[in-house]
Amino acid sequence: MNFNFIQIITSSMVLFAVIDIIGSIPIIVDLQKKGGKIEALKATLVALIVLIVFTFLGQKLLGLFGVDISSFAIAGSFILFIMGVEMALGIEIIKYDGPSGVSIVPIAFPLVAGAGSFTTVLALRAEYAMENLIVAIVLNMIFVYIVLRSTNLVERIIGEGGIHVLRKVFGIILLAISVKLFMTNVAIQIYSLFPFLREVL
Repeated sequence: MNFNFIQIITSSMVLFAVIDIIGSIPIIVDLQKKGGKIEALKATLVALIVLIVFTFLGQKLLGLFGVDISSFAIAGSFILFIMGVEMALGIEIIKYDGPSGVSIVPIAFPLVAGAGSFTTVLALRAEYAMENLIVAIVLNMIFVYIVLRSTNLVERIIGEGGIHVLRKVFGIILLAISVKLFMTNVAIQIYSLFPFLREVL
């Protein structure tokens, strides 16, 4: 096992920014009013299982289409960049439309385990050890469970202003991470195409 504290913290922060469960509190509150009680444990477990399964099998699924993980990471960096722009500038580019529901849809999927988090876990696999990524996913799901259990309390404590500020801060962090992810994996692609550049550079 190759547990690395820095990798766990970094990947946890990336997932935290992408999942953005704090920023989703207004959506969750609205869903509670429309759909009744949210089963926090069920929603969290479903999201956890979906993310872990995709972490292990996502690369094989990509292999069916002849796509390597660094190429997927580059594509994912664009998605993360767009999400960061959305959060930092307060605009909507990606449309999050899905059937109505509570615990499973749309809380577990696609609010927690959605396109952004799928892209992120596969992109992070290109840089971090699997065990560190799994720990990061579990830590995030624990936090998701806590927030889902106490949505109204968190909303009262942080307030709309606090949620707004958090979204801006994590939006900027996400932008920086997406740029780093892009540069790192572009370098991998260049070195794989032109191995002699490793010695030159």
